[in-house]
This record gives sequence, C-alpha cells and structure tokens, in this order.
Amino acid sequence: MARLSRRICATSLNQLSSADVTLIHRGRPWPLGSCVTARGVNFSVVAPAATRVELLLYADGQASEPARVIALGEENRSGDHWHVEVEETGIGTCYGYRVFGPLEPGGHGFNPSKVLLDPCARAISGWPVYRRDLAVGRRTNSAACLKGVVTERERFDFQSAPRPRHRWRDSVIYELHVGGFSRGDGCGVAPERQGTLLGLRDKLPYLKDLGVTAVELLPLMAFDPADAPTGRQNYWGYSPISWMALHPAYQVGRDPLAGRAQLRELVAACHRHGIEVILDVVYNHTSEGNQDGPTLSWRGFGDRLYYHQNARGDYLDVSGCGNTIAAHRPLVRRLILESLRCWALELGIDGFRFDLGVALSRGEGLTPLDHPPVFEEMEADPELSDLKLISEPWDCGGLYRLNDFPARRVATWNGRFRDDVRRFWKGDSGTTWPISQRLSGSPDLFDGRGAGSGRLVNFLTAHDGFTLLDLLSYNRKHNLANGESNRDGDNHNNSWNHGVEGPCSDPAVQALRARQQRNLLASLMLSPGTPMLLMGDEVNRSQGGNNNTWCQNNPLGWMHWPSDEEAWRMREFLRRLLRLRRELADVIDPATPMSNAAAAPESSLVRRWRSWHGVSVQQPDWAEWSHSIAWSVEERHGGARLWCGMNAYHEPMEFTLPICQNPWLLRIDTARPAGEDLPATPEAIGGATSVPLQPRSLVLLTDSGGG
Repeated sequence: MARLSRRICATSLNQLSSADVTLIHRGRPWPLGSCVTARGVNFSVVAPAATRVELLLYADGQASEPARVIALGEENRSGDHWHVEVEETGIGTCYGYRVFGPLEPGGHGFNPSKVLLDPCARAISGWPVYRRDLAVGRRTNSAACLKGVVTERERFDFQSAPRPRHRWRDSVIYELHVGGFSRGDGCGVAPERQGTLLGLRDKLPYLKDLGVTAVELLPLMAFDPADAPTGRQNYWGYSPISWMALHPAYQVGRDPLAGRAQLRELVAACHRHGIEVILDVVYNHTSEGNQDGPTLSWRGFGDRLYYHQNARGDYLDVSGCGNTIAAHRPLVRRLILESLRCWALELGIDGFRFDLGVALSRGEGLTPLDHPPVFEEMEADPELSDLKLISEPWDCGGLYRLNDFPARRVATWNGRFRDDVRRFWKGDSGTTWPISQRLSGSPDLFDGRGAGSGRLVNFLTAHDGFTLLDLLSYNRKHNLANGESNRDGDNHNNSWNHGVEGPCSDPAVQALRARQQRNLLASLMLSPGTPMLLMGDEVNRSQGGNNNTWCQNNPLGWMHWPSDEEAWRMREFLRRLLRLRRELADVIDPATPMSNAAAAPESSLVRRWRSWHGVSVQQPDWAEWSHSIAWSVEERHGGARLWCGMNAYHEPMEFTLPICQNPWLLRIDTARPAGEDLPATPEAIGGATSVPLQPRSLVLLTDSGGG
C-alpha cells in the first residue's frame, strides 16, 4: 500500500485531467465501491434502472468541479452493476458519480444535476463545502457535494488484538456517545482528543475499573449534522449518509484517511482491556428523508430500489424519519451485509445493535416477514458468526416483536423490563407480578421458561430517554432546549420526582432518590439477561429533564465528570455491584433458565429453582395493592442459596427468611448509608430468621457456605 499511497500523493490535477496519462479499462463488478488494483483503482456501483453513469474524479475534497469525467457505457455494465478501472489513481483519490435515468412516479428518481456519494465509500471528503440544501431540487450541487475517498481495505489485525468474545451471561454493556464521553470539565483528556475515538481510548481504564465488558457506541457511520431543525445540529447520528464511512468529527485531524486507523487503534485497545466494541447501526432509514428530501447517495442510484414506496411514489415510513429501507431486496441486503463486513472484518467491531431493527424484517408493502432474508444472510455468514447481534424489537409503524424476533441469533432490547421495573419502584399498583417475571428472565414472554442466554438485553435507561437520576427527579420531560416546544421525546416515562421537580436541596429527597437509584441498579444486575447501562448513570449524570438530547452537542448531552463525593459513592456502589454479579453469575443468570413453578421440587431432574415469597415464606402477595416481593434461589440438596427482598412500600416491613444450611451473609441493603449499602466485606447476620426492610429498599442475602 505504501507504493500506491506515494503515487496518489504525487498525482497532480494535470495528470488527472490528461487523457493520454490516465488509462481507462472495463473494470469488474466486484468488490463494490472503490478498490485499489495493481494498475490503479476499480470503481463499482449498483444502479439497475440507470441508462448512463459518469464517474467524476476530483483533485481534492473541496474542488468545485471534477478534474475528469469518465462516461460509463454498456461495456462497463454487468447486470445491475456499473464498473470501471482507472489507472494512475490510488489511495486518497476523491470521486463521485452522476447517474442518468427516467423519473419515477411521484416526480422523483434519477437526478443527474446531483453529484452522488458512493454508498460503499469508506471515507468521505468535502465537508467544509458541503451544503445539504443544494442536494434538493434541480440545482447542481457540484460545488457543494461530498466526495468518496479511495482507502485501503485491509483486515483488522485480530492476531495481535483478538476479540474478547465474552459469553452473553458474563457481559455488561455500557452505552455511550463517542462525541460526548471524553468531553467536559474534569474529563482529563487533551483538548484536541476530546470527543474523538482516541479520547475514548484514553478513558478505557475508567471503564475497565468500573467492570463493564462491552461498550455500545452510538452511530459512528457518517451522518449529516444539518439534518435537524433550523438552528440545531444532529448530534446523536441517527441520520446516516453512509453505511461504510466513519463520521469525521470523531477523528483527530482532518485527513479523511486517518479515521479508519484511529478506529482500529481504539478497537485494539478495547480488546486488550477485555472490552468488546458494539456499534449502533442505522439500516432502517437514511438522511435522504421522503421524496422531498435531498439526493445524496442511495436515492440517486436507485430510488425505487432502496426505499419502500407505493405505486404513486409516496414514501412508506415506519422509521419516523421520512423513509424506510427495503432491506428484503437482494441488492439492498447485499449492501447491508457489505457494510457489516466492513465494520467487523476491516475495523474489528465485535457486534452490532440495529436501530429499529424489526423494520428490516418488513417485505413488500411493509408486510412483516417471519424469515427476513437480511437476518438469515447475516446469520449464515461464517465470518460474522462470532459477533454479538442486538436489535430494538419495535419500529414506528407499530410492529413489536420482543419474544418472537424473526432471527435466531439476535438479542432484543427488553423494553418490558425497563417499564415494569420502573413502575414497581415508583410504587404503581399491580406491579409485583410483572416484576417477578422480569426478575425471572421474562418466562411470561417465552412459553413459561426464561428467555435463555443471549436473548434479552435488560436496561433501565438508554440514550433516548431520561438518565437514571432524571428518572427519579422529574415527573415530565423538559425539552424546550430542542426547539420543538417540548413536543419531541416520549411522554410515557414512568418517572417520579419524589416530591420536587428537578434538583433539590432537601436532604431527605436527595437520600430517597439515591436509594432508588441503588434499588433500580440492583434490580437490573440481579436479573437474568445481559444488562446495559447508560453513560454517566454511575455518577449521577443529569440532562436537566431533557429526555431527547439528539441535538444537544453541549454539556447537556456530554458525559458528567464529577468532583462531588456523592457521585463517586454511586460509582463505587455500581462497581461493587458488578463484581457481585460476576461472583453470583451461576445463580443469577444460569446457562439453563431456572423454573418458577411451584412443582419444581417434585421433579428429580430439577436441581435449582426460584421461589417467591411475601412477608411470609412461600406466600407472595400478587394483589393489585401489593408493593413488596421477595424471592430466593433454592437447591435440592443445599436449601436456599440466595434471598432478595424488595420493598417499594412507604413503610418498613419484616420478612421471614427461608431455611438456609449456613448463616446468611448481608450483601446489599440499600437503606444503609453509602459505603455500607454494599459492603466490601459481606456481613454475617448469624441465625436470623427474619430481616427488616426499610421503606423503598432492597436487601440481598447469600448463603455463607458458598458453592
């Protein structure tokens, strides 16, 4: 690659524009995108309905006109693919396309006035001159377009930095925003590295010490910051303009070729820390919006190919963003698979979380499919077989497939866990039975058995919603800063401010909120399934009641690096809680789901089961008015191994304990002061036959005999 790099650096505008120097060959249809060859670069794109294609070569990313236009004729076409090989080009070459063809129903489709970004480009240039508005309508955008950049396509060095490959039951996921995690006062990151991949690398010791095993990164794919209301910028990145290229704001420096190397550097460092990297990917829609949106890439190559539309050409939208990708079509899912392989095999990514992933299971006319081909193909790909795959089981068209997600290897975000656990600790009526199901692996959703390892990702909070502290500090959202008159964001949050809306100086309210944070975190970590944490929840991060900070690239949307003692106490509680979860993994989240059935002890095949209790052993109170529950894990020849009491009532309660062969050890009591609530050394409580639970508190006991 060094020879090619030197050659393109020496290539001048005169060379690019001289027909007797640059030689053109037919090229080949595979691989898609731009690929360095022995003679130059092979370019290939998909445009089934096009009648003519032009490859535009630019002297640099900010050039207003192409230095050379290469017309692709029928000799450059193989089926749906248009291709050409160009000599005297190489790594660093900037390029784009014009595509000609008929207009589609609705008056949209091919628009040769627009310079198009290659959907398979692995780097992008032209950001300083890019204008989204010029990609709309019939005006030319040649002077304000984005260009693809030819890059290497080398594979990640798994020999020196192998994947950690944690089992699902050993995994703890930490969701974060690369642009916000290493930002703000107290972050300890050099200014030029803040908000970048390398800035995140600098903070890996923090995450390793906390005890997480995976980071789930909000989208790294290049997106359009201008895809936002006037005066706002898109910050989260759920507005892709490319499925292959890295967003430039996350790299140090402006060289479009540097980002891939920096991402590899981050991933390698994560692997050496034993941390997996899961990437949030957006394949359900693009930044091109509906038929009135900009023509940036996909639309210009095949409007009717990539997007669900009706016969009139109206876009069908179940993404909430104006369009929906037709992922069931062969050429579209081929591009999605190519994107997954790019991130996983070239850049080392260990897994993917599919935004509104169930939308990818829709067929023609948005009909839900039980065997969506895009998931079947990714699951059949041997080089993707050891990745973690996660999806949201819902889309904006009302499809919700939590327990019957149409893919065998894809875990789903457990929204039922979030809602039922929040409602229980909030003190809602009729919540003891639902929370018992969530604490058991949701057997009510999986034919009476727990979901099993790798099926569910449990969470309390995520990027789209309240932070953990805000969940306990606000009764309603406060999103005026987003510029949409507080209309955006979810109105159904199951939150409770504990008597005061927002920040409060009352010590009693502060203490209750802190206790509730511990109750919620303990409930998450003591449940079967893979837990996910939100960036900053461990240090009392607040967004001021904003539950939709998608356009807040400022301290509101950044990580909180606190100096106050209470925040670090909360972090220490979570750190010890994660260590306790690892210690009790075989009891909390066994490889084979435990039975909840009362008849379990009668079967000689059942070695361990879960029993439910109220204030009296084996007498759970499932009534609408009940606000407390207890459960134990019991073994045929060992008695009770673990007991957990959960009191969401406003008065204390005394719980009788089941028989344990050894003295009980107190592991958690969230009513105790910080530091004592989860003691570093378990506290023996002797031959106690009952235990008091203070109002709105959780207690965990384990058998001192271990094993």
